[in-house]
Amino acid sequence: MKILVAGGTRFFGIPMIKKLLEDGHYVTIATRGNYKNPFGDRVKHIIMDRLEYESVKLSLKGKQYDVIIDKIAYCSNDVKNLLEIVKCEKYIQMSSCSVYPDDHENIGENEFDPKNEKLVWKNRDADYPEGKRQAERAALEYLDMSQCVFVRYPVVIGPNDYTGRLRFYVDHIQTETPMYIDDINCAMAYIHEEEAGEFIAFLADQDISGPINGSSLGMISPGEIISYIEKRSGKNAVLEKSGDPAPYNGSSANISYDLSKAGSTGFCFSKIDEWIYGLMDENLGINLWENH
Repeated sequence: MKILVAGGTRFFGIPMIKKLLEDGHYVTIATRGNYKNPFGDRVKHIIMDRLEYESVKLSLKGKQYDVIIDKIAYCSNDVKNLLEIVKCEKYIQMSSCSVYPDDHENIGENEFDPKNEKLVWKNRDADYPEGKRQAERAALEYLDMSQCVFVRYPVVIGPNDYTGRLRFYVDHIQTETPMYIDDINCAMAYIHEEEAGEFIAFLADQDISGPINGSSLGMISPGEIISYIEKRSGKNAVLEKSGDPAPYNGSSANISYDLSKAGSTGFCFSKIDEWIYGLMDENLGINLWENH
């Protein structure tokens, strides 16, 4: 299939495009060109500014693809700039589990329905959850729900996570720098960058539509993260209300997601404890991790 990817040259976009190429698809990536294209001539590379309508029009007017994978839709105007110009049979949007209004375990896709959202044309100055809700809703102005897939992930982490969220804990514990955690026992689901990329690529070939959750199986709390890093580093965390706010603050309950729809596709997610401790060791500079 002919697939256009908006974004894709860093983080979990890289394993996603690798998988698309392995599956035999003809891939075009569209980026601002700020990051090196790691795929060389195996992909076609269009340089454009997603935020500028005229730039998108100049690059993509009149083009049509079997699938568009939109990794960088952060607001309704992002979607408008793309889907007003380029056509597709199937649109896969990288959404977020932040669209859900309430925190609890086993959150289902039906807890946020973009069809019921009032559309507001917004730029990226909207707060992140609202921007993502509006990005989903905007797609339905151009395509039927049967043509759309909204992939909802929790926090994506891995060795190439440029946000440094897991690294925050490692660095603060190793240097004994005070940090503030609002609920040390509140557990969350995560997903590894490799799996996040591969699942989106997998969905390009699947006859499925609408919102779909994806995450690793299981949860981990800040307390469990801290305990493991303390054990492996030999240092103690310094927890103070005046410390640097931790990245995963703000949860009001344990958070996990219903994966039954994803499971119906045949895709199997890993268990979080199969990789999270090894990732922490990697951040600590330890090559191998022992059973804990």
